[in-house]
Amino acid sequence: MKTIVVCSSGSFYEHCNQIADELREMGYKVIVPATAEAMRKSGDYDIDKAKPWMSDPEQFHGKHKVAMVHFDEVAKGDAVLIVNDDKPGKPNYIGPNTSMEWGLAYYLGKPVFILNGVAKDSNFYEEVYGMSTVLDGDLNKINL
Repeated sequence: MKTIVVCSSGSFYEHCNQIADELREMGYKVIVPATAEAMRKSGDYDIDKAKPWMSDPEQFHGKHKVAMVHFDEVAKGDAVLIVNDDKPGKPNYIGPNTSMEWGLAYYLGKPVFILNGVAKDSNFYEEVYGMSTVLDGDLNKINL
């Protein structure tokens, strides 16, 4: 069974969990960020509550830990799926942490799937179309 590691902005974790369920139904093992899994269990998808470092800089070590745990998952997985939904004023958003996970997967030779395409004026246009497979919202396009 192939493992797909889901990466995204924390703002999209509810959608990530929905996508993970769909991928599991399709026969994949799916890893979502630990925070997304915790949010699923609690039912609370308020991302601000999951970022204590934003109000207490002494907690930034927690950001490092969360990132490193997911980097390890990316390294162990067979492929990465980037969920890039819209944020206000930022269509098909890919944030810095997701970019680092994408770069790690790409460097390790893992297939990278991007849920939604981006506009030609996006900072990521060349990378999205030149270094990944764009699904245009269709998970059935994943071929592992």
